[in-house]
Amino acid sequence: MATKMKMKGHWQEAKGEMKETWGELTDDELDQAEGNWDQLVGTIRQKTGQKVEDIEQKLDSIFDSMSETESTETSG
Repeated sequence: MATKMKMKGHWQEAKGEMKETWGELTDDELDQAEGNWDQLVGTIRQKTGQKVEDIEQKLDSIFDSMSETESTETSG
């Protein structure tokens, strides 16, 4: 999945947005899941009870927006 690749390059920026979206997440939990898509999704699911598909869709959106911002900054 392309988002897994984007995840590694935008972790620090996305971490804040993930904490905004899922306020239940701690810095420690996010640090433990860094770079591990399945662990991140599992942690969010465990904390929130949301469906995996919903979590993955939101994460895709977060990381896609990070990539779009980067490409806009480099092309502008």
